[in-house]
Amino acid sequence: MAVLHAWRAARVTPLGELHAPPRMTAVALRLAVQVVLVWSLWRGLYAQTGTTAGLSRDQAVTYAVLAVLASRLRELDQYAGRDTVLQHMHFGTIVYWYLRPLPPQRYYALRAAGEQLYGLAWALTGYVICLTAGVVEPPRSPAVAGVFALSMLLGQWVLYYVMLMLDQLCFWTVRNTAAMLILLFAQNLLSGVYAPLWFFPDWFVTMSAFLPFQATLSVPLSLYVGRIPLSDAAFQLSVQAAWVVALALFTRFLWRRAARRVISQGG
Repeated sequence: MAVLHAWRAARVTPLGELHAPPRMTAVALRLAVQVVLVWSLWRGLYAQTGTTAGLSRDQAVTYAVLAVLASRLRELDQYAGRDTVLQHMHFGTIVYWYLRPLPPQRYYALRAAGEQLYGLAWALTGYVICLTAGVVEPPRSPAVAGVFALSMLLGQWVLYYVMLMLDQLCFWTVRNTAAMLILLFAQNLLSGVYAPLWFFPDWFVTMSAFLPFQATLSVPLSLYVGRIPLSDAAFQLSVQAAWVVALALFTRFLWRRAARRVISQGG
């Protein structure tokens, strides 16, 4: 029975996508356009130079394209299923999360796992196509590929807790759309989604090193393209693992505090 409940929770958002073929077509087209635009942009930026900020043209293009593909890991339309924390708080139905057989924190984790596995299928498909077409470079060695895979796993784990904290903020603000948009922009900026962090001023890079965002995407992709050497991989992986532990403890504390704010009317 527990396995059945877990399976049902994990497939909530993916089912919403799979039962809407036009939405899947739109996702495929948007992803293709993003990859083409990013590829064209970075090749154009490097048209008159060989190396900038320690990156060659092929490294920069590979980083940017992989960042676009990685964004598909959690970029699903949760609003279509009306099962986001923000929507539940708005409609007063968050109380039902506390009446289900699964605890809310476990339900949230299982649903996120299903979303990431579904997003992984998109990302891997796009990666294989880009690799075959020569858009991105392959890993420089099997060791690099293994370290990248482990770092990417830890990075997505950190990202899960970051997104969880944004959702948990709803228990205190109820309507936090503006705050979430600001924090999501900060997450994308500080994690290197928009551009590698080495293009930013030194003070900006130093500041981001004290925040968890860099561990979500910048570190894995930097290991992949060789900007972070394998000799520094152990330290980077340990930092990512430390963020996972710290954020896990903090969000667990927030879950306990959030439960005290849920009343019978759900708001």
